[in-house]
Amino acid sequence: MNPSYESYGHWRTEMTENAKLTLDQEYCEERIKTLSDSTHIDTRALLKSYGSGHLTQVLEWFQRAAAEA
Repeated sequence: MNPSYESYGHWRTEMTENAKLTLDQEYCEERIKTLSDSTHIDTRALLKSYGSGHLTQVLEWFQRAAAEA
């Protein structure tokens, strides 16, 4: 995962076009739940690699994507 996304639009493009993910409400809510759980292995890995600021930003972007779905 690239921690230097320039904006929500940049992140969304990376997720949908490059990673080929569908940011539908179900997927976004699943990721929000996972990334909100500080004991989950995915969350711990993201925190270790990129820090809490990046985690907060990614959570906000998933929340925005869910609202747009």
